[in-house]
Amino acid sequence: MENHTAKHFVLQLGSLASLYLSLSFLTLLLFSLINILLPDAADSVWQYESAQGTARLGIAMVIVFFPTYLILTRLVNRSRRKNPKGTYLGLTRWLIYLSLLVGGAVLLGDLVALIMTFLEGEITERFIFKASSLLVVIGSAFTYYLLDARGYWIKNERKSIIFGLASVIVVIAIVIFGFMNIGSPSEVREAKLDQIQVNDLREIQWRVQEHIMTNDGILPATIEDVYDEIAVPTAPEDRPAYSYEVTEQGFNLCATFSSESRTNDIYSHARPISPSDEIRHVITNPDNWEHGVGEICFERVVK
Repeated sequence: MENHTAKHFVLQLGSLASLYLSLSFLTLLLFSLINILLPDAADSVWQYESAQGTARLGIAMVIVFFPTYLILTRLVNRSRRKNPKGTYLGLTRWLIYLSLLVGGAVLLGDLVALIMTFLEGEITERFIFKASSLLVVIGSAFTYYLLDARGYWIKNERKSIIFGLASVIVVIAIVIFGFMNIGSPSEVREAKLDQIQVNDLREIQWRVQEHIMTNDGILPATIEDVYDEIAVPTAPEDRPAYSYEVTEQGFNLCATFSSESRTNDIYSHARPISPSDEIRHVITNPDNWEHGVGEICFERVVK
């Protein structure tokens, strides 16, 4: 009865919980990387950025829960989960079978979801890679615990260690590969600052449109003219200030960017200040916010 303690139960249950969290988010990471590396023409930029965000979540969860699983498993093994006859305790065997049930349910559920996305138009290459990665990740864990329930690893402890080391190497390789395809934290930060600048310029453009509509088509001379007592947006951190210049055809809005924009980024597009066609056509090209690196001026033609 000494082995059937609350401590042993918590350790064993915690080990299995951290295992399935690790497997779930490792699969999520792989699916996201497949979406990034095999772009689909039907995907929007939002979906691409969502895949990157999901990959970051997968990396973070695997980094936390996979080592947790290894540590708890080590503690479980030290707590003598086998009886003197060399077979598993009843509690351990029940938890192993429970893990097999959960693993099978996860595998079948994910396969259903994969088939649904394929039927909804996902490209064949993605489906093949996702299905393969799912079968390898979940299938390997399922096979390991199925053999464990049969006592295979008790008789072949060395093979169990080799299997564990191989799993660790594979997980580390996937995480490193993920880091290589989601951009560094500094790059992500710079891209967010670029987006803040686009939003600021978009707001300035709205106010310029309002000024044109309420002043018989006259353009404001400076940005300050359209803000009255409200503070004019300023560039984040130490970036150069925004600039506004009246031209023969309309005006230019300029800012300095650290990264290139992505085509058709709906979050970088300006929105008209009113649903009326008249205001929509005050500026003939208000929705083009594509930019490169460095100082970029957005030329706006005013009717």
